[in-house]
Amino acid sequence: MRKYLLNTLLDLEFVEQNPTYHPEGNALFHSLQVFQLSLKFSNDPEIWAAALFHDIGKAIDGPTHAEIGAELLSGIFNENICWLIRHHLDLLTHPAKTKRALRNSSRLKQLIVLRHLDLNGRDPYGVVCTPEFAVDYILQHFSSIKA
Repeated sequence: MRKYLLNTLLDLEFVEQNPTYHPEGNALFHSLQVFQLSLKFSNDPEIWAAALFHDIGKAIDGPTHAEIGAELLSGIFNENICWLIRHHLDLLTHPAKTKRALRNSSRLKQLIVLRHLDLNGRDPYGVVCTPEFAVDYILQHFSSIKA
């Protein structure tokens, strides 16, 4: 499983992003920044996993990356992590509808945190951990996943 998760993450190195929205460069560098921010600002392992893998679907298709990413991790991570990945853009695309639908729920709180992390993981001069460290860190916190 480690190899699958690592390869899925490493595929993002070749996904260049629009510099207007992502001045930090490729999707791997962005994902590692979002992951590191998640460790700093959250003590929730589900947020850490969603932060690291939220954009993995971009290696396959940009417009539907959230759905693809959730599918790639279905059966590996729990349903809530896959849900967070699938819906990580909802507060961008439909903020009022999303807040209304999820009012007072833990999912809305997690989605708000994930959106904040995603918006702030865009430093072109950021220093990030290695993809190997990030995947290993996640695997250490999800004992149900066989390495």
